[in-house]
Amino acid sequence: MSNKSRKFKKSKKSDKLGDFLGPRYWLTWLGFGMIFLMSHLPFALQIQLGRALGWISYALAKERRRVCSINISLCFPELSAPEQKQLVQNTFLSNGIGVMEIGMAWCRHPEDFRHRVTVSGLEHLQAATSRGKGVLLVCAHFTTLEFCGSLLSLFHPMDVTYRPHKNALFETLMFRARQRLYGAVIDRGDVRQALRSLQQGHTMWYAPDQDYGAKHSVFVDFFGVPAATITATTRFASFNDSAVIFFSHYRRADNSGYHLDFSAPLTDYPSGDEHGDAARINAVIEDAVRQHPEQYLWLHKRFKTQALGKAVSPYNKRARMSSP
Repeated sequence: MSNKSRKFKKSKKSDKLGDFLGPRYWLTWLGFGMIFLMSHLPFALQIQLGRALGWISYALAKERRRVCSINISLCFPELSAPEQKQLVQNTFLSNGIGVMEIGMAWCRHPEDFRHRVTVSGLEHLQAATSRGKGVLLVCAHFTTLEFCGSLLSLFHPMDVTYRPHKNALFETLMFRARQRLYGAVIDRGDVRQALRSLQQGHTMWYAPDQDYGAKHSVFVDFFGVPAATITATTRFASFNDSAVIFFSHYRRADNSGYHLDFSAPLTDYPSGDEHGDAARINAVIEDAVRQHPEQYLWLHKRFKTQALGKAVSPYNKRARMSSP
């Protein structure tokens, strides 16, 4: 299948948009309509609107600000209190811009932004693909994830995994927007389809850096903090002897464009030691985050699941009060 047909084929999802005309979906339609309109504004204006949205969310989203502050204090203890606060603020600004970028990814053609992207290490991905064993393209949840994924579709075809949304209309719109960019859009729970993707020699984009609970996870450090880390990365890579490449994606410091980078394939991975493999992936992600820490999704409760239970979760207010 050609790159063009893989990237922009029409959605085959059975849900029809005509099924979502009832009043319960009107707010979703309104929200998506606003996203569509804003996605066609000048790029510089969208960046400014994103920053404004970031400031508003920083002021109003108190619980997410608390979560972000806890994560920053845990992962960057070497920073002073004012420096940590500044990083929290910058994280919210980056998240606000990321919301605008989602609109651009879903409602615009990535070709419109080709002039804003630079790429390094693409030869590693192309060489690994030529083996015919599939490539596990590991990435992290940066605020640029959605938009840089759409930009990547300009250079290389891939399948993606995702988490379905509870709102049926939003799920349908999201699925359709992604399916025009990627070869297959795979529910993260559909392990068979993910393995089939690798077996067919495809590149599968996969982000293992969120807390999915203790099941199928091991506890290894992330920024020196024990974190429940899924072991599926090891299982996927070993299934078809697929190469594992890390995909970094950043927004430039002046917000003028984006950079995509592909590492050389990880050597001696998987190693046969799930704990060691999970720790290695976390270390690779940590190195990438340190380059642009404000662009990482610190609003997620990355350390929610702990080996000793919820009582010692850093987001538990009692646990934080009792800590030294």
